Amino acid sequence: MSALEDNVAKLDTHLARFRDTGILNRIGGVDVAGAGGTFHTISPVDKSVICDVAHGTAADIDKAAHAAHDAFAAWRDMPATERRKILIRIAEGIEARAEEIALCECWDTGQAYKFMSKAALRGAENFRYFADQVVQARDGQHLKSPTLMNITTRVPIGPVGIITPWNTPFMLSTWKIAPALAAGCTVVHKPAEASPVTARLLVEIAEEAGLPPGVLNTVNGFGEEAGKALCEHPKIKAIAFVGESRTGSMITKQGADTLKRNHLELGGKNPVIVFDDADLERALDAVIFMIYSINGERCTSSSRLLVQDTIRETFEAKLVERVNNIRVGHPLDPATEIGPLVSEEHFNKVTGYFDIARQDGATIAAGGETVGDTGYFVRPTLFTGADNSMRIAQEEIFGPVLTSIPFSSEDEALQIANDSPYGLTGYVWTNDLTRALRFTDRLEAGMIWVNSENVRHLPTPFGGVKASGIGRDGGDWSFEFYMEQKHIGFATGQHKITRLGAG
Repeated sequence: MSALEDNVAKLDTHLARFRDTGILNRIGGVDVAGAGGTFHTISPVDKSVICDVAHGTAADIDKAAHAAHDAFAAWRDMPATERRKILIRIAEGIEARAEEIALCECWDTGQAYKFMSKAALRGAENFRYFADQVVQARDGQHLKSPTLMNITTRVPIGPVGIITPWNTPFMLSTWKIAPALAAGCTVVHKPAEASPVTARLLVEIAEEAGLPPGVLNTVNGFGEEAGKALCEHPKIKAIAFVGESRTGSMITKQGADTLKRNHLELGGKNPVIVFDDADLERALDAVIFMIYSINGERCTSSSRLLVQDTIRETFEAKLVERVNNIRVGHPLDPATEIGPLVSEEHFNKVTGYFDIARQDGATIAAGGETVGDTGYFVRPTLFTGADNSMRIAQEEIFGPVLTSIPFSSEDEALQIANDSPYGLTGYVWTNDLTRALRFTDRLEAGMIWVNSENVRHLPTPFGGVKASGIGRDGGDWSFEFYMEQKHIGFATGQHKITRLGAG
């Protein structure tokens, strides 16, 4: 039996129960059918129905918000060391079921097993990291003044809503849920409707690890119903969202009446700038990895290549050769590098840019084609002969599509890089240290890597500027979002108090 056949057989075993029962909402530790009935989740590999999914509505969100509210006090007041033990057991549960998570994620999203096998383990790392931060999460500062001993502390904000996307959904869910639970918050999680399977696995693992009922609630549904209700619910104190910038704007409006705190991790049209003094072989590897891995469906992908004109012809020729060799195939085949796009809607969006590129006057130097007719497969694509005013350079395509734009000078490269509504990440390739320092200081991005692809380090802040979002994830920045600062001043003596009405 081949590795692909073995993975398909294992997947079939894991999905059998969902074919029988469907995926239900999980509210207060109990399975709950959706008030709106059910909808199908479809595999992008062959367009087959995976299973029925509970169609959650505002009524389901209301139940989940009340369950999270009712569970909050006990979870908040549980000793931090006990919460830590539960989070560690969740990490262990994820590790024990990592293969199941990865296989289900591949089939539900089209992501290649080559990458999803690691994404599940990264989810466990997220829980372990934040478990280790639990005890000191409330630690504050001692700020002495002439008459007072001023101390600060932090307390969990309360029940929070977490809305996660369909690209690497399991890992991104843990990225948000782990720090929320570590802070002492309870959670209502609305996964993306296009990829609900592994969210169900996560809540099962959490409860099996001892997470009390109601601390993590999962409601499946659509943004215009369940998502909107979550953002508007008065018992939900904050919303953490990963997704499109337009949706982030809607979430801000929906939470305005209840003064929701929002953390928005939104889109990107990220530049990778390659100067002619860079290590070009390493730069080539990083450029290819950061746009074509994860099917190009990631917010941090380097979708604009800014390459110095003195090396452009040589660099693009090597790029074309490598892109044409990327293996497109079944996501459960360990040799596959790119699987199908997540849905018909997204497939139509991405492939629509092939004609847009031609209309704008760009050249399709590689790809620009679909693959087969059984799933949502496209060839990795490279546009050359482009300039930054084209739609292919300004709009987030969110697929395995790279736009190459030449530049002649450092100032021109900076102008092109910053000429975007987005500002999530940037990647700079140069061996000139002073240039790297100058360039990164003026580059409009929340995260920048120099002579490196995106290497995530959990204690560092993750987030963007401009239309790429508000707020930061990672390390103490996560606790700043999920917790409220509190100041307490203790008088250190009998300082003078102004007396009114004493005659």
